[in-house]
Amino acid sequence: MMANAQPAKERAVVLLSGGLDSATVLAIARERGFECYALNFDYGQRHRAEMDAARTLANRMGAKDYRVMRIDFAGIGGSALTDESLAVPTTPSEGIPSTYVPARNTVFLSLALAWSEVLAAPRIFIGVNAVDYSGYPDCRPEYIEAFQRMADLATRAGVSGQQVRIETPLINMSKAEIIREGQRLGVDYALTVSCYAATEDGRACGQCDSCRFRRQGFLDAGLPDPTRYR
Repeated sequence: MMANAQPAKERAVVLLSGGLDSATVLAIARERGFECYALNFDYGQRHRAEMDAARTLANRMGAKDYRVMRIDFAGIGGSALTDESLAVPTTPSEGIPSTYVPARNTVFLSLALAWSEVLAAPRIFIGVNAVDYSGYPDCRPEYIEAFQRMADLATRAGVSGQQVRIETPLINMSKAEIIREGQRLGVDYALTVSCYAATEDGRACGQCDSCRFRRQGFLDAGLPDPTRYR
């Protein structure tokens, strides 16, 4: 190695959906000095706008690689995000909403874990949040802790002492705190799409859970909302 050569950066797999939270997580991972490998999923969701946003964000924010893995969650249904026969709710409800996709984060993290082993990446970043969120069970700290234990047991990296760590930098932050952090890091939130029922060109409905949390987050942060609403 030449004397002035820079040491190689550690790699990280970053789950990048194209939404506000995942874009912020990508910015955080970059600030921490990781070479970022962005991973998205085509899982039968109702619209493609978020996937288009993820591709743009990965390119603009300097991801080393961007991959899309295909999963047929629509084939089993059970969620308003994958089953066209179920309407996306536009008013708050009690309990876990119909937008919950069964086992989604477990499947996503498992595939991220597999890619991290191939890349020899010691970190996986995911933008789960347990403060301003819809009540999904796979966004809670105890779920991440359980998945971490499984990852330590089930992988070659884990049993050989090269643990892949699941990083959840947003998990205890309010939406306003997330937005302020993203602003500090230069995230262009106009490029993100968070709506559960966005149009194909990325315009938000303004009524679903995700839109309500996002809109309130910008209000609480005291920042202009760049979201394009219908």
